[in-house]
Amino acid sequence: MSERTGAGAVGPEELAAHDSDHAHSDISGGWLRAAVFGAMDGLVTNIALIAGVGGGGADRQVIILTGMAGLVAGAFSMALGEFASVDTQNDAVQAEVEAERRELERHPHAEEAELVGMYREMGLSQATSEAVAREIHADPELAVKVHISQELGVDPDEQPSPWTAAVSSFLCFSVGGLIPLIPFLLGSSSLALGLIVGAIGLFVVGALTSRFTTRPWWVGGLRQLMFGAIAAGATYLVGSLIGVSTT
Repeated sequence: MSERTGAGAVGPEELAAHDSDHAHSDISGGWLRAAVFGAMDGLVTNIALIAGVGGGGADRQVIILTGMAGLVAGAFSMALGEFASVDTQNDAVQAEVEAERRELERHPHAEEAELVGMYREMGLSQATSEAVAREIHADPELAVKVHISQELGVDPDEQPSPWTAAVSSFLCFSVGGLIPLIPFLLGSSSLALGLIVGAIGLFVVGALTSRFTTRPWWVGGLRQLMFGAIAAGATYLVGSLIGVSTT
């Protein structure tokens, strides 16, 4: 027995193969961007801080103090910033939804013609565009949603959570910021070892994030390693030029 679609009959084997192949990573909810940004920022920030104060001649205790202060301050800053930015974006989308709803109430025929034009630009025939737009506009709420999706490229019912973004950013920044401090927390005073551990962390996180992209894992790892090296090199140079007084 087969199921029919607009493209013809589809057998159960093909449907089963499609269901097994047609899987997407969960990138909704606002967590992915915040997690990647948080982890990378935590790593780069603390690697750069360690390189800067270490390059200036600071001892192990000063490096730990600087790194932990940077970790706590950065984690809270990232979390609050993510919450505010996502919440503001959601409010802006909601404002556009209300504006679109008013326009549909005032000028329903003009809005329907506008939707027909959008579908025509996508390649649909005039008759199909008019039929689809007419059916959509029969439901005012559906019309609002479709117009917002077509005009702004967002789904008003699928907005990211500011809390998810904030918590994801806080945790990932904290983990990223802790990685280059591990050797110092375990008793080492070697700046080179701390930077090597941080570099490994950058490469690993960059490689892991490539799972959500088409980029090869080694390209993702090397890209993040390069970014961290630039930041660490700049702060190390500044620290070396300024120096730290030990008296």
